Amino acid sequence: MSNPIVLVDTTKGEFLVELFAAKTPQTVANFLSYVDDDFYTGTLFHRVIKGFMIQGGGLDNMMREKPVKAPIANEAGPDLKNLASTMAMARTADPHSATAQFFINTVDNPDLDYQDADNIGYCVFGQVIDGLDVVKKIEKVRVKAQGEHEHAPADQVSINSITRFD
Repeated sequence: MSNPIVLVDTTKGEFLVELFAAKTPQTVANFLSYVDDDFYTGTLFHRVIKGFMIQGGGLDNMMREKPVKAPIANEAGPDLKNLASTMAMARTADPHSATAQFFINTVDNPDLDYQDADNIGYCVFGQVIDGLDVVKKIEKVRVKAQGEHEHAPADQVSINSITRFD
């Protein structure tokens, strides 16, 4: 199985992500189903924490959560590390609650890695392979508290589209 590539076009520029289809087949299939449904168009990078990560893919420009599909099983494992430039699924405290939201690690985040069956971590399912400067540009935006979101960009950063290359 070849690794799909997606182009993430944002209001700050574009970047390419290689998806780890062989290592995380259900996670990649889930993500691509949202891509194919054009779900991500108009969603925001709504959580930006410098020296940590940028998170997006679930809130519209009014900071409202979009309706999502059923959660997926967490495919995190000991060989998938939350290293700088990797993309992982966002989730709640329930390790099997990921739906559409994702984040890109801007630094190595070993605390987010799989530890054991009791501490599954966050499933890494891709890596930025071109345009990391755009991710870094997003990471540097000024943030402010907006409702329940403490680290929302003061000037919204939108996802114009995510398209796949097969």
